[in-house]
Amino acid sequence: MIMPRSNDQLLLPARPLFIALTLLTAFALNLLPLGRQPAMPDWLAVVVVFWSVHQPRRVGLGWAFGFGLLMDVHQGALLGQHALAYALLSFVAIAVHRRLLWFGLAGQAAQILPLFLAAHGLQLLVRIVAGDAFPGWTFLLAPLLEAALWPLATVLLLAPQRRAPDPDENRPL
Repeated sequence: MIMPRSNDQLLLPARPLFIALTLLTAFALNLLPLGRQPAMPDWLAVVVVFWSVHQPRRVGLGWAFGFGLLMDVHQGALLGQHALAYALLSFVAIAVHRRLLWFGLAGQAAQILPLFLAAHGLQLLVRIVAGDAFPGWTFLLAPLLEAALWPLATVLLLAPQRRAPDPDENRPL
């Protein structure tokens, strides 16, 4: 059996309050009044996928669907458009989370990219079926930016778990 790299640090359990705070912060970033820009990355989608990969028992389909409904209400979108996309993101992230963690950050970003592309394609399909206009080809930049944000999100969101539970100068863990 192939074992993970030996230089990886053991992680502390994620605190539920920290998970909720990061989800609410990402939701707040999505609420910023920047206008409708199709190339804008979906911060909440990145954080939902991150926690679905790293904490699948705490953040799953229910959280993804709930935050998706909140995004639909905020943007005045067709009710269920973001909820369906976030639920799809969470479901696939939970399905591949064990395999995904074996790769480095660049490999993870490359494997997450089709997931973000599928979510944005699903949202586009729902909007077009509902009678909305095609937003242009710039909407393809959003999944690319979200995949590029994956390594940064991983470093930032795992930082509180990397600290030692009780630091000691004689024990490196």
